[in-house]
Amino acid sequence: MINFKSYAAPVWQLRLVKISGAAGGRPKFSVVCNTGSDTHQFTRSLCSSKPGSVSSILSRGDENTMPSTSSSSRNKKPLFIIPTNKSTGPRLIHHTVENGNSEVSASSVMSPSYLKFPHDDYQETDLSFQDQLKKAYADAYQYCKSKKLPEDVDPNAVFACNRLNLRDIQVYGFDYDYTLANYKPELEKLIYNLGRQVLINVYKYPKEVENLQYNPSWQVRGLLYDFKRGLLLKVDTSMQIQLGCVYRGLTPLTDSEVIEAYGSRKIPLGYVDEGPNRDNGKPCMSQLADLFSLPEMNLLCNVAEYLHQHNFDFSPESLYRDIKESIQSIHPRMHRIVLEDPETYLEYEPKLRQYLTTLKNSGKQLFLVTNSPYPFVDKGLTYILGEDWIDFFDVTIVGAKKPYFFSNDSNPFRLYDPEMDARLWDRVTSLEPGKIYYGGSIQPFMKMTGWRGENVLYFGDHPYSDLADATLHHGWRTGAIIKELQHEIETLNTPCFKFDMNWQNFMTSLLETYQDFDDPEVQHIIRQWQQERNQIRSRNKKIFNQQFGSMFRTHLNPTFFSRRVFRFADIYTSNITNLLRYSVRHTFYPRRGALPHEYRSWMN
Repeated sequence: MINFKSYAAPVWQLRLVKISGAAGGRPKFSVVCNTGSDTHQFTRSLCSSKPGSVSSILSRGDENTMPSTSSSSRNKKPLFIIPTNKSTGPRLIHHTVENGNSEVSASSVMSPSYLKFPHDDYQETDLSFQDQLKKAYADAYQYCKSKKLPEDVDPNAVFACNRLNLRDIQVYGFDYDYTLANYKPELEKLIYNLGRQVLINVYKYPKEVENLQYNPSWQVRGLLYDFKRGLLLKVDTSMQIQLGCVYRGLTPLTDSEVIEAYGSRKIPLGYVDEGPNRDNGKPCMSQLADLFSLPEMNLLCNVAEYLHQHNFDFSPESLYRDIKESIQSIHPRMHRIVLEDPETYLEYEPKLRQYLTTLKNSGKQLFLVTNSPYPFVDKGLTYILGEDWIDFFDVTIVGAKKPYFFSNDSNPFRLYDPEMDARLWDRVTSLEPGKIYYGGSIQPFMKMTGWRGENVLYFGDHPYSDLADATLHHGWRTGAIIKELQHEIETLNTPCFKFDMNWQNFMTSLLETYQDFDDPEVQHIIRQWQQERNQIRSRNKKIFNQQFGSMFRTHLNPTFFSRRVFRFADIYTSNITNLLRYSVRHTFYPRRGALPHEYRSWMN
């Protein structure tokens, strides 16, 4: 093994010339080194004479100047290029060489930059393979500990999926639930309890179901429920199942059980989106994508677990339909309870009035489109904004029935009279400030207001119901309000998570570099590294949620929920008032993400 010392050099371009040496002796590796200003050829003995695969770290030395057009180097394909300077240093060059008969199998790997610069002076040591790996591990760990942890991410920032210039936005639209109005955890518990009561009283489920309590920390938003198989699962953006995140009721499935159920880790996109599946031409999975789905998901898993534990023979799809209809049926009762006690269920947001005032003072036009009924919206916005809340909006639409509002042109607008609590039968030919409208659809909305295309920015919490059609079919710019984002960012800002992620990346590089050694004792060390890396991955998953981890990513990839957000939202943030930090002239720029074949940003 060669020890590196300080050396400042320009780019090194190495070309393999030959491998020589008898099968029983120590082979030599001949390389041409072109530093840009001159060319050197040198020969190094490999660090071990053991048969089989060996490793060498090449260093400049034993130089013999030769022209760059020498026949021994001309037409030789460069294996790699090493950028070298005072600040970054060269990268580790690792080769696997078959001993004997001048045969060579070479693969270059870039390691983390914890190696020092090479120098003319060097030392070779006859460390065993095992000791070389242990030293590489120790050096990497010490360097990882010395690295400055990444800067914190601002949990109140606005993040861009696409470039968005607010100068172009003249009209701002808003959903109500979980966009303008945020709810306390008490609302989820209320929905769960009301739905559970309907399940018992109307659908005649066992009375013991009443003992099943809501657990708000059990699930995350964005999971898929397979109502054919009765499984709750987490998948990534390419529809690959994250093993360890598949549950039947409250019981996790083993990896082999998941593969047996689906045939592989990847499931067809048609299982979720519109399109055929194997059984009846309809999707067999439902994504639980909004915050109201959390109590539904929890009730579904609790009841399924109870039925399994007590050996009931039941249809998973029937259970899914019963619980979904139970939750939907309790909304009127839930609305009345919240109306009577908004302080218990609604979060008071003093900055919301300030944000809407800023938009109005900047000459922007505002509208509200929500599925909730007027009395529910009126009580909530009166609590948050004051009795004059309607003056903020140029158009106010309730009971819109999204996502059909964006796709069904046959639903007419109805003028609502709050005093009579009635929808009038008069034809609506214009949408006016200060008035309340029920229903409607987007085509007459755009025709009557003249608001269309990329001058409109609409905010909602549901990637599909609020944002998908608005951006894909009508050209609106869109913003997703994701309440859980603050928890996710605060979690990844913790020092232990940052260090674990750094060290996991270092371990990945070590595994990539040394995994092809054939020595059995070396392979034992490799397996230990793999186990440690798996433990880190498991720990980093559970820090977000014990069962399902982060709602935004699997171990490596974005989740299916993230895919919907990134596809349908131009920007996203945890709270609508976070936009107060930006002027109405601000441009949001997306971050350039590294592709697998591009530079590793964590190594920069």
